[in-house]
Amino acid sequence: MANEELSYPSGLTAQVSIYPLRQQHLSPAIDAALAIWRDRGLDVQPGAMSTLIAGDETSVWEALRAAFAAATALGETVMVITVSNACPWTLPAQG
Repeated sequence: MANEELSYPSGLTAQVSIYPLRQQHLSPAIDAALAIWRDRGLDVQPGAMSTLIAGDETSVWEALRAAFAAATALGETVMVITVSNACPWTLPAQG
């Protein structure tokens, strides 16, 4: 067992909620995050309370960081993230 290499899925799924604080309008911060995730080719499924994003591990982590930076550029923000390598996900269609 010691010589066996462990194998992990290369894809991640994240459930993300963004809460802009003390801002007159909430949509700009959320829309900025959605645009970043879509521009990076992630699978994006917005919902009423949170958004699911999926993609390869590197892309998901980089996109989460970029989305947080974009949201906080507009004001104080809380971002809640649940990340899993075990949830089903599909690669975005290559066009």
